[in-house]
Amino acid sequence: MLRFMKMLNNISRSQATYRGQRVSREGLCPPHHSFVLAICKTPGSSQEQLARELCLNKSTVTRTLAHLEEQGYIKREQSPEDKRQLAVFPTERLLDALPEIRDVSREWHERISEGIPEEELAVFHSVLSKMEKRAKEIIDGEDA
Repeated sequence: MLRFMKMLNNISRSQATYRGQRVSREGLCPPHHSFVLAICKTPGSSQEQLARELCLNKSTVTRTLAHLEEQGYIKREQSPEDKRQLAVFPTERLLDALPEIRDVSREWHERISEGIPEEELAVFHSVLSKMEKRAKEIIDGEDA
């Protein structure tokens, strides 16, 4: 059972290398790609929401968002719903980078799943989705 976690980790690292080779936006590194996709998917998300969605601690999210803001990819504004929260929005610079990042992600998924029957991919996706949900429950303390 431990072996599959190593395999998933290796796939993730390979994806980061692939992204790094194909996306050459100044100030955007492969680990930022998940932030780009999440921020563009739900503009106005809070830093806390991003931390939960990306399964990262709040300090990592804060540091990464500070970098993205310095590079002109995002802007953070006080949330109108909760003045204690900062809402994160994409800038035009980020929206300009989005198609390239989406294309590279799509290309990676096509290449890595090439030759695998759709039925097997569907089962694999279903199992991984259940495991992801379970992992989040464990981390959120819903496992007790």
